[in-house]
Amino acid sequence: MVQQVKTVVSRSGMELVQDLVGAVALIVILVGSLHLPGLV
Repeated sequence: MVQQVKTVVSRSGMELVQDLVGAVALIVILVGSLHLPGLV
């Protein structure tokens, strides 16, 4: 299992980083939109 994860990470490279950045952006948008009604 650990070896498979290491293999996937080593093969994916920048694509994995881009996916993580996209996921973080979606989380920020979600949290921001949930807090927006309290600011209005």
